[in-house]
Amino acid sequence: MPPELEPEKKTARNASSPPVPFIQFQIVLQDIRPLIWRRFIVPEDLTLYKFHQAIQDVMGWWECHLHEFIWEGKRYGEPDPDFDFSEPLINDKRTRLSDLKLSVKDKMIYEYDFGDGWEHTLLVEKILPPSEERKKPVCLKGERACPPEDCGGPWGYGNILKIIRNPDHEEYESWMVWLPEGFDPENFDLEKTNSLLSARTWKTVSSPRNRRKKTS
Repeated sequence: MPPELEPEKKTARNASSPPVPFIQFQIVLQDIRPLIWRRFIVPEDLTLYKFHQAIQDVMGWWECHLHEFIWEGKRYGEPDPDFDFSEPLINDKRTRLSDLKLSVKDKMIYEYDFGDGWEHTLLVEKILPPSEERKKPVCLKGERACPPEDCGGPWGYGNILKIIRNPDHEEYESWMVWLPEGFDPENFDLEKTNSLLSARTWKTVSSPRNRRKKTS
């Protein structure tokens, strides 16, 4: 089961704030075939930390490991004194998507769980004009389930898929018990994904407070 969220402290924001542009992304999980991907839109005034949370929801991760974005040679994430990064991270709670000055066809990297090493490529597909109709991040489309947490990265997940496709494999029963109940690698639940996105508070002024214990 995913870890429980601590209650988020809501921060008031001017109700008359004008709408902002949205950015449409396609995100693809690298080193997995067939592709696991999503298409989604987010407001460009999100902090990168909030953008990280949106990615967690659209992909299906559980937000329990460290992460980072790589853009134009710079690394953005949540500085952690207990983790030895090769170079300092730029605080993603103090950087907004709009600060990156993204354009259509730009690509950036999002890495999640430095142990399993899940690397995602984010492609900017569209810059959508401000609209009163758009309020929150929305997932538009996607294919295939997100791999389970802590399954050993792309190699480990590929091995699990081979095993569960062969009921006669000696490890079949143990992996079926380990996997989330009802896990189907070919299934992507768009409605559930958007329910997760809708449940979050996105429009905040101060740093987000949704925190889970992170591991490398």
